[in-house]
Amino acid sequence: MHSLTQTLTYKPRLTVSDAISLQNKWTFEKASRLLTSLFRKLSVIFSVDQLLRHLQQVLETHEVNWKHVLCFLSTLLVYNPSAQPSLRELLSRLLTSAFEGYDLESMITAFLLARQGALQGPAIFPSYCDWFKGCFGGASGFHATSKKSLVFLLKFLSDLVPFEPPQYLKVHILHPPYVPVKYRSLLMEYVSLAKTRLADLKESVEEMGLYGDISGAEAAPVQCQAVQDVDKAVSLFESTGRLSATVMEASIFRRSYFLTRFLPTLLKPKVLPVKADAQMSFIEALKKADKIPAAQYSAYVDSCQRLRQQEGNVVRVDNHDHPLELLEVQLQELVEHVVDGSEGDISAQLSKISHTLGFIFPGLTTDAFEQEVIQLQTDTPPFSELHMKVVNVILRWFCQCILDSSKVLSPNKQMTWASRFVSVFACNIQLLSCLLHRIWDLLHNQGSLLSGPHMLGLAAFVVHLHASTLQRPLVHLASLCPAKPVPISEALSSALVCSTQTNMLFCVRFCMAAVSYGICRGDSLTQPLKDLIPSSFYKKLQYLIPRLLPEARRTAGSKEAGIQETDSFGLWSNAKDSSSHWKKTAWCLWRHPAFSQLRQAPQYQLSFTEWLANESQVERSKDAMTDSERLEYHQWACLHLYLTAPDNEGGCGGSMKSVFFHLIHALMDQQSSEKSPKDHAISQRGTCLPDIICILQEVVYEMDLTTTAVSHPGSSDVCDFLFELASERFSGSLTEASAQLSCEHTLNTWNRVLLALPSVSFIKVKAEEGRRHLDCDKLIQHINQHQRSVCLPGGLLSFHLTSHFLKGILYASARCSHVGEEFCKTWSLISQRCPLLLVSTVYWWDRMSAAMLSLWCRLSDGETPPAQLQIIASSQHWACSLMGGQLLRVPSAPALLLASSIYEALQGRQDVHAALSLLEPDKDFKHREVLVFLLFLCVNNYLSALLYPQEKCHRKAIKLCTEVLRVAVDSTDWLLIFKSNAAEKGVYQSVTMVTSDRCDQLMPWAFYSVLLEQSAELRHKVVRRPDFLSVAVCCYIGLQQIFLDGFAISDPPESQILSRSKRFLLSAIPHTPASSSSCRLLTQLQTQCVDVDPEVAAALFAHLNAHTLITEMEFL
Repeated sequence: MHSLTQTLTYKPRLTVSDAISLQNKWTFEKASRLLTSLFRKLSVIFSVDQLLRHLQQVLETHEVNWKHVLCFLSTLLVYNPSAQPSLRELLSRLLTSAFEGYDLESMITAFLLARQGALQGPAIFPSYCDWFKGCFGGASGFHATSKKSLVFLLKFLSDLVPFEPPQYLKVHILHPPYVPVKYRSLLMEYVSLAKTRLADLKESVEEMGLYGDISGAEAAPVQCQAVQDVDKAVSLFESTGRLSATVMEASIFRRSYFLTRFLPTLLKPKVLPVKADAQMSFIEALKKADKIPAAQYSAYVDSCQRLRQQEGNVVRVDNHDHPLELLEVQLQELVEHVVDGSEGDISAQLSKISHTLGFIFPGLTTDAFEQEVIQLQTDTPPFSELHMKVVNVILRWFCQCILDSSKVLSPNKQMTWASRFVSVFACNIQLLSCLLHRIWDLLHNQGSLLSGPHMLGLAAFVVHLHASTLQRPLVHLASLCPAKPVPISEALSSALVCSTQTNMLFCVRFCMAAVSYGICRGDSLTQPLKDLIPSSFYKKLQYLIPRLLPEARRTAGSKEAGIQETDSFGLWSNAKDSSSHWKKTAWCLWRHPAFSQLRQAPQYQLSFTEWLANESQVERSKDAMTDSERLEYHQWACLHLYLTAPDNEGGCGGSMKSVFFHLIHALMDQQSSEKSPKDHAISQRGTCLPDIICILQEVVYEMDLTTTAVSHPGSSDVCDFLFELASERFSGSLTEASAQLSCEHTLNTWNRVLLALPSVSFIKVKAEEGRRHLDCDKLIQHINQHQRSVCLPGGLLSFHLTSHFLKGILYASARCSHVGEEFCKTWSLISQRCPLLLVSTVYWWDRMSAAMLSLWCRLSDGETPPAQLQIIASSQHWACSLMGGQLLRVPSAPALLLASSIYEALQGRQDVHAALSLLEPDKDFKHREVLVFLLFLCVNNYLSALLYPQEKCHRKAIKLCTEVLRVAVDSTDWLLIFKSNAAEKGVYQSVTMVTSDRCDQLMPWAFYSVLLEQSAELRHKVVRRPDFLSVAVCCYIGLQQIFLDGFAISDPPESQILSRSKRFLLSAIPHTPASSSSCRLLTQLQTQCVDVDPEVAAALFAHLNAHTLITEMEFL
């Protein structure tokens, strides 16, 4: 040891700065043979640890000869393979000491020793670049404990800059030490200083090769260096099957060299062979990693294609290699690698397969791959025969290979060949689309024909496909028209329908295979289980297993599920059994801990809404359950499982109101979605909707009972919930573009649900001051606001709705103390505020009177029918007598009720003029009101016939209008129903609540249509009415607006009715008497007509001036 000390401290004339500058010349190869011989002998006598400890002691206590010290270290490393870990420990101790005490000498020593080791080459010691990154490149580095440590390091590196060889400066720039964002400016100061020093040395960081020698050897020319880098990168990729870290880092930190030197050299155009070579596979891997700009890659592909065309479209492939045959050969070779090959062999073979598939499916991915949406044409897949053959070969091979490999090893012990094989397709949209079309067809149309192995293989394939395409791309199901594109697994899940017993059995077996395979694979991977198991398949099992396996209902949603520890491979083994053992597999899977654990994740929870959507699609005649079994199952699911399940788990949180809302929404959504002929056919065959309606009725009954039991002022009952839900649905369905159609469709759907519920549910019974009375405000509001909008054709509520509402009022009245009195009070209110229900009741009274009177007898224990029902009956009798030519005493009933009775009696009669002439509007005010209301009902019927010509003949309707007008023409009241402002209609305001808004907008059309059909004599009488001109001008302006709004009425055409109306109005203006009050109104209308029709405005102006002149002359 004394000799070693003497040697290391001999003539210590060289300074540290000299050592830093000259270190490259003091390697083992350049050292004195005498020195290396001495050092070698010492390394034989003493151990490496002893020698290094002694070296550290000498460095700490003596001035040393740095050349001898560094040569000693080189010799020690070269002749002792075990010296590397010992040196690493020494360097770690030195750096720890340096940063603890901010000791500059320990820092310098560590750097000199590390660089000396790196100079001996990677076989002896890691490169300086790797050592520097390992010590300072991460957040756990020696310098990362505090700002003071960071400043210490950067100041040390800055002090070295004047003496540093350029290769070390490049390492510090290209792989800088880790620096928190807030101290980034400190690092940039050092980088700027280092780059300035490199510029002084005429060295460029950007031109440094990827695999350059850090020891300071002469660098190759830039062009040659790029070629060497490409060759080395391709070689490493070919041997490892992965992109090297050096290439990936260069694409980020050395982007200029990567884009301007490396990629142009790599992407030099050539004729591409069918069988991908290593360079082509390397290029594809870079493209998949988004390391090649789209424009540069496209230019490369185009250039290669042009070269192929220039060479006569010659494809470099052996004469006996057809693409499909070549693919089959490559797949067979992959089988051999799967069984006994290495990961590298599999990667190389997958690269070849990827290239072959890229040749068959040239539709490569784009840079916008994340936004790519695959259009899934479920009816006619748009692919060639070759593409379908290739897809069949791929799927058949995968299914067979997955089963063969599972016989040797369970999925959790196999290599990652399957996931890597499937990931080959994930980057080729055309191939992926073809695969999805084929799998969707197999699952949807041929599920019952699939063999067990085929089904299991497909399940495993779908699991890997799900894991490979978690974020991209999305799929749009063209035939099913979803609201938005969905992930691949969800699109494939939609192919698994659960409408029949056969479909359910296939679906449960397929989903069990997929979920079991995912759980088994998850045992060996760090990847989360949710990335391996599609939530849509898991939800299918949550729906089907309790439905088909009653014992599973005992543990559904409870903590008992998952207590049985089951081997994951056992799940997969059971899934491979025949279909007769599926119940055993389902029971094991249902109780498996991993399966139960997934149920805690929100995306894996089958909500009540989803359960209802599934159940509403089941065909009752082909269900696996009998009617009684299904009823029992529905009661368990709705009133036990989901009623008690928390809201955040898709349940109702114990709220019967929530169950009620879910059920009604499900019924409406299902009936609203029946748009395709296939959906309608299923509905005609019979779904489970009647069973769901039964549950809804049970829920409504319980809510009614509980509300009655705990009622208190301000409490809500079933009636409130029903109309709250109705308002919610209608407010959500109206849009500016399609308000009318949307409202009609929603309301028709709602009415089907409404008729299935107890009629009394729509009438609220209130208890105030010890007395019960009816509250029909919400019913009246609902009819006036919503039902009125779709009361066409006919301008009436349907018979079933009218009967339902009237029965509800009768039932609710029976809950009150004074039944008859409460009914009469309520019906009087309805007659005033809800004329549509009144008119509809009178119209349908003949059909429903027997049932209503019978119901009343049952409810009132045989009491006389209430006065309001008797009034309806007497009004009907009065109207029938009138039609028979006998005018009886007018009943004490509202004029609208009497008019409705006459209107109903007029239906089907030919000659009604004689009967109507018995009414005397000029002598009896009641008769006049009845005639005006009757005219309105006839006009409304005419408009209904125009809008729905397939339902009614408008010629008959307008003839009836004529007959009524002939009797009512001598009165001016009939003009009031054509006024646009409801307030101006006087006692006839209620007519606006009998017709729809659409018909109300068309009243100007009806006004002129009816008048133009009259004789000249009758029109002359009409024109002489005092208020005629103001109504006629107002209706003409409204008619113009109808034309501008685009109302399409074919008979008579718009242009014809407009021209005829204008001629009639122009001819009528001079013959119309004018009063002072009407002149003021006509002056306002004349101003409006200036923009609508200047000719009519001029005629009005002349008429008004003439009237003014006559008035002045009379005054004089």
